[in-house]
Amino acid sequence: MVSPELPWAQRIRRLAAGRDAVILAHNYQRPQIQDVADHVGDSLALARLATASTARVIVLCGVYFMAETAKILSPERTVLIPDAGAGCSLADSITAGQLRAWKSEHPGAAVVAYVNTSAEVKAEADVCCTSANAAEIVASIPARREVLFLPDQFLGAHVRRVTGRANLHVWLGECHVHAGISPDGLRAKAAANPQAELYVHPECGCGTSALWQTGTGDLPMERTRILSTGGMLEAARSTRAPAVLVATETGMLHQLRQANPAVRWEAVNPHATCRYMKMITPEALERCLRDGVSEVSVDPGVAARARRAVQAMIAVGPAGPGGRPGGRARRGQVGAR
Repeated sequence: MVSPELPWAQRIRRLAAGRDAVILAHNYQRPQIQDVADHVGDSLALARLATASTARVIVLCGVYFMAETAKILSPERTVLIPDAGAGCSLADSITAGQLRAWKSEHPGAAVVAYVNTSAEVKAEADVCCTSANAAEIVASIPARREVLFLPDQFLGAHVRRVTGRANLHVWLGECHVHAGISPDGLRAKAAANPQAELYVHPECGCGTSALWQTGTGDLPMERTRILSTGGMLEAARSTRAPAVLVATETGMLHQLRQANPAVRWEAVNPHATCRYMKMITPEALERCLRDGVSEVSVDPGVAARARRAVQAMIAVGPAGPGGRPGGRARRGQVGAR
């Protein structure tokens, strides 16, 4: 029994030790959650950590598809998520049935599924990807073979531009948070901060237009970078800019400020907050560890098929136009969403 009189962080660490649990947190989590976690990273980092950990229990502080991915990779382990209602608007933008119908329209096409998808959708894919390695994975597919890229239209447009691939078909899904970071907002922030660098996540509604705007001179090409969250963290450690404007979910600012406190880090859209990510509250994490809720399960048949696609993603690695992954790890550096 852990005394309720202890500070919250101490209670969490004792509860985790008693359950033989490793706490994995995504970069978009609340600062308190990030600070108490064993490891903080992006989707690729969390997928790798799920396989590398020897803990009996994995507590995934993120959204549900991330916990599903951990269970897919570690079926013998117990996987818990502090709030099972923590969904994802991007993952919800395509179902396995919709993907099967799309595949029937393009027989023989390779299916590349962003990791932000359900287990059932992953089971229909040939390979998964993250924003850090999406272009590299698509480029590895024979040039004459059609590619179905899903579900994020903005990341898909970025991959098409980077690879120059005309036979890349993109599903018209989006993350409601990233879609709300507009090209006009980015341009206005850049104009108001002429010395600032710009870090833009390729899921953003402004991502593809940011590249176009650099070409037209509306944005400073030398100061604009399209980066995964892991790539942002790596770039943060070496930047000498006085300020950086960040176009992604605002939870990322906590890691960036820790990586380089000398820089002024500012969100392009301060309202770009994912309510699903923020459903993982300190109270929910404590309840999860104390009571063993909520456990994540994936149908074994679905998991076996999805595992091949996720393992193929991990095998390719994080390198690519998004930059190498990053993440703060309490027991070692790991790192890419």
